[in-house]
Amino acid sequence: MDYDTKKHIIECLDKGIRYDNRSKEEFRDIEIKTGIIETAEGSAYVRCGNTEVIAGVKMSVDKPFPDTPDEGILMVGAELYPLSNPKYEAGPPDNTAIEVARVIDRGIRESKSIDNTKLCISSGEKVWAINVDIAPLNDDGNLIDVGSIAAVAAILNARFPKYENEKVNYKIKTDERIPFSKIPVAVTVLKLGNNYIVDPTELEQEAADSRLTVTSLEDGSLCALQKGGDNPLTTEDIDKMISIAINKASEIRKLIKNS
Repeated sequence: MDYDTKKHIIECLDKGIRYDNRSKEEFRDIEIKTGIIETAEGSAYVRCGNTEVIAGVKMSVDKPFPDTPDEGILMVGAELYPLSNPKYEAGPPDNTAIEVARVIDRGIRESKSIDNTKLCISSGEKVWAINVDIAPLNDDGNLIDVGSIAAVAAILNARFPKYENEKVNYKIKTDERIPFSKIPVAVTVLKLGNNYIVDPTELEQEAADSRLTVTSLEDGSLCALQKGGDNPLTTEDIDKMISIAINKASEIRKLIKNS
């Protein structure tokens, strides 16, 4: 981004003005739809402004990791396709896709929302593996937050496939849900000059000095933090950004519960 554009964005924010007339701590309108992919065990579509993301959950029976023989497996992956934004290229996941997946994965994993012991079929031999795939249809900024909403909504929507005689029948979904007891929500706060904003558009995202993604639970406890951007953050910055994120997370959590 050129210097003049970034300067103009920051000068507008200093006056309390964003390009789309939102306040600094206001998300774009969020729409959540679940159960949109028939072949997935769980799925969700989330639109936040012009950013659109689909998440799907596939479940399989796998061997547990040696150090956790009684626990199931959770894995989150992300694919960023050129159809969602020309800046992405076809091929293996790039650094952006890897970061998006890792931040979302860590937030859910560290929240301890899933009781992994309940995913165990036979200790040391067979457990359920939950794979969450995230794919943006259109990227106009804030992929981590929107992807996280989609991932959590898809997990809540998921149903176990029928498992009998040591075989998984994906054509039959049971009424059993994934043991998901909490709702972690990721909110990314950006710092531009002396301003803090949430839910950036792609243009605002490119202008940011630094960012902090905060994943929190309903009681305000923190699950994960991820710093991004080139500029450092002070203790005061971090305190303010965490406070904003927790406050906004409570609003988003209500939307997820009602989806």
